[in-house]
Parts: sequence; structure tokens; C-alpha cells
Amino acid sequence: MIMLLAGTDDLYAWMLGGPSPVPNLVLPPGGIAPAPVLQMLRDAMKPVRAVHGGGDWLILDGNEAVGLISLKAPADANGTVEIGYGIAESRWGCGTATAALALVRKELARDPRIRTVTAETAVDNIASQRVLQKNGFVRTGTRLDPEDGDVICWVMR
Repeated sequence: MIMLLAGTDDLYAWMLGGPSPVPNLVLPPGGIAPAPVLQMLRDAMKPVRAVHGGGDWLILDGNEAVGLISLKAPADANGTVEIGYGIAESRWGCGTATAALALVRKELARDPRIRTVTAETAVDNIASQRVLQKNGFVRTGTRLDPEDGDVICWVMR
């Protein structure tokens, strides 16, 4: 059963090799993401949490932490936020991202500052495109990202 655990600095420290702040919590083989990515996410969440009181979640399958899902920045003046997510490679193809995003949609609906949610996927990332489609996102176009190349833009209101 997929559940969300609100992100904390202690959880990121644990994923980076520190002690677990939650009893019996385990990581999948290979972890969730490389240490530099986890550190970047840890730092990026500080301004989001300052505005929203949260905004990032550890994705759990039972007692195993299998991914992360978060806002990429605080809501803008129009109430738009972008989400991002990642699942441990050893857990791809199990419906985890689809289930987690459905739970996050409910969380975001409780925040009156958020009216629109956007996301981007690589053109060749069919699995992630399906995750967004199953959660009510609509493709709005493409753009060229300096780091990721061509990406598909998505929106859910």
C-alpha cells in the first residue's frame, strides 16, 4: 500500500546515510537517488516548506521508502506550482508514482494558494507521461530545457 510521509530534513539526512528518524524504515536496493541529487532536493525544499509548511513527501510502500515527490518551488502569484517525482529504479513499473501523485493531488487541494499544478516529462519518458495522464494532467506543449533537452509540458487545474 502506497503512503506518503511528509518530508523533513531528518529524512533527507537518513537517505544520505544518517540515522533513521522513523523506526523500521528501510531503503530499497540502490537507494532512491544518488547523494548529490538528494542533497540538491534537501536544499531546494527549505523555501518551499517556509511558504507551504510542507510540500515534499517520501513515498512509502509499507515500511520501504521507494521515492520522493515534491513541489519544485513555492506557488507563484497565480497559484501555480510545478511538481517533480522520482521512484527508485528497483521499484519502477509498479504503479507507485501514479498512486503517490493521486495522494499528493489530495494534499495540494487543501492548500488555498495552489490553483494550478504543472509538470514536465522527457519526450521519451512514456511511463511518466502515463502517470500524469492517469492523474488528470493534460499536455500543453513542449519546450527546450537547457539541461534536459526537449520536454513535454503538462497542467492540471
